[in-house]
Amino acid sequence: MTGVHADVATALADALALAALGALLVTAILHLPWRQEAAVAVVATVVVLATGLVSRNELEDTVRALLPVVVFLVTILVVCDVCARAGLFAAAARLVGRASHSRPDRLFLGVFLLAALVTAVLSLDATVVLLTPIVVGAAATLGTSDRPGAFACLRMANSASLLLPVSNLTNLLALPHLDLTFLGFAARMAPVLLAVLVVEYAGLRLLFRGDLAAPQREHGELTGPPVPLVPVVVVALMLVGFAVLSHWDVAPAWVSSAAALVLVVWAAARRLVRPRDVVRAGHPSFALLVVALGITVAAVSTGFLGDLVARLVPDGTSFAALMALAVLATLLAALVTNLSATILLVPMVAPLGTTAVVAALLGLNIGSGLTWTGSLANLLWRRTLVRSGRRVSSTEFHRVSLVITPASLVAGVGVLALLAR
Repeated sequence: MTGVHADVATALADALALAALGALLVTAILHLPWRQEAAVAVVATVVVLATGLVSRNELEDTVRALLPVVVFLVTILVVCDVCARAGLFAAAARLVGRASHSRPDRLFLGVFLLAALVTAVLSLDATVVLLTPIVVGAAATLGTSDRPGAFACLRMANSASLLLPVSNLTNLLALPHLDLTFLGFAARMAPVLLAVLVVEYAGLRLLFRGDLAAPQREHGELTGPPVPLVPVVVVALMLVGFAVLSHWDVAPAWVSSAAALVLVVWAAARRLVRPRDVVRAGHPSFALLVVALGITVAAVSTGFLGDLVARLVPDGTSFAALMALAVLATLLAALVTNLSATILLVPMVAPLGTTAVVAALLGLNIGSGLTWTGSLANLLWRRTLVRSGRRVSSTEFHRVSLVITPASLVAGVGVLALLAR
């Protein structure tokens, strides 16, 4: 009977951990008010710790690993918010619009490249939440369809987040398992990203060829203040800091914190932000949710789900094995979002080496664009468009994602396999 009781207790603990994970994922997807978000995070953590699936040492290790990532998340969100209040995104979109000379195809190319740059430098959240509505508004002003530009923002939010460790939380979570510096990561990912960008651009041009060829409606001119110099300089110095200080193992969180502090002081002096604006921009309840997710996934990984995923991880770094890893990561992202999938999968893949972890990241970043739930960025993008008066159906979303995502994934893994030879 002792063995039976033990099996029942283990099954109950696994069930509670999975229920906690489900509650956290639903909370993240619904984007609940901060009080509810924080409450779910705390309750889920308490439930998971009560199961005993996570030991004290494992808890300390998990929190220690997640803390720099969470601090980076909070501070980079503040950086993005101040940049938006200062008009940086609007000014960038205006420059792209003027350079296009009101030609839809040139405007699309400019938006595509701008979205890729914003994602790489300031993270995917900045692209979907801050840049997308400006792009939609600019398209309306110039009398062109907003669909190509809006979808360019969505696709680049996931796919262009491959380039730098700071472009996506998935990269930051995976970085300790990689034998790469900040610049080493960028060098490894650059040729992969280049191939992916070619596929993404060609795919979007093909799918939206009708919108890009449509005659323009009557339109106005894009006007506004010039590019704000201080935010541009601070962001540039922040990037340099990431690259230089990584040689001394200084976490990106320290650099983003310094950049956030400088920008907040500058913006406060110009009455662009108030203390409560800074707190709201940092979204501390979501940071708490990320910590709760880490602890919960640590518990789930000790149960049957962890065993199942471990059995599905292929051996080796051949093209077929790397492709299988990328597909597995894509499926896990669709099931539990790419953030949770990273915490679950990357430690299992790490013993296979850097190339295998990078292949998993291709699935976690590019592959997360396959379904609405693959990435929280997808859901934020949809919510942002609704606020801008634009609705995207699931049919329209999957018409794009089911065509472009597999092609981009194959291209990225193919380049990675060639580089690994």
